[in-house]
Amino acid sequence: MGQVLKALGLFGGTFDPVHIGHLRTCVELREYLDLSALHLVPCGVPPHRASPRAAAHHRAAMLRLAIQGEPYLSVDEREVHQERESYSVHTLRALRQEFGPDLPLYWCIGMDALATLDTWYCWRQLTDYAHLAVVARPGWRRPTGGEVAEWLVDKITEDPAHLEQRSGGRVVICEMSQLPVSSTHIRELLKTGRSPRYLVPDAVLEYIRKHELYQREML
Repeated sequence: MGQVLKALGLFGGTFDPVHIGHLRTCVELREYLDLSALHLVPCGVPPHRASPRAAAHHRAAMLRLAIQGEPYLSVDEREVHQERESYSVHTLRALRQEFGPDLPLYWCIGMDALATLDTWYCWRQLTDYAHLAVVARPGWRRPTGGEVAEWLVDKITEDPAHLEQRSGGRVVICEMSQLPVSSTHIRELLKTGRSPRYLVPDAVLEYIRKHELYQREML
């Protein structure tokens, strides 16, 4: 008999490569929002940034290795298998159709993404399908001007308990410690022959070395 979901989190990104900062954030988000599970959603073709250095199938494989043994985390590869650009609103629409109208869904983003949310495709529609869970460092400040700030006025909350009876429609700020680790720094270490050990799981580092990833500018 399968697990009965109470609430589901979705954490998108390029994960190029996945690192301990991503993983620690996932663990904290699941506990903070009291999620039944959290799915990591690797982006196939990102519309807002340069193409990832590693091919989508490599990034998905590294994610699967990174979360081995963590029962609450899984990898959703639907964007990886698309040939078109990956838009969050399309992914959320598909997930809502899959899980029905009543399950609370949380699309997890960073505060930097929230500040530029008005550059996303159909960004106002995101909360038609899910709550937005915004990861913020202590001392965070939300956008104070522009369309996003105006849009947040009636949507934002700092208490996730207020959302337990709603399937979507709100923005919740999740204040938590974030490890100062970046995929950019890890790629630079690898490119220059230095070790990123302990910044990525050992299984991921072994995969990177086996497939000779991030040793050239483009793969």
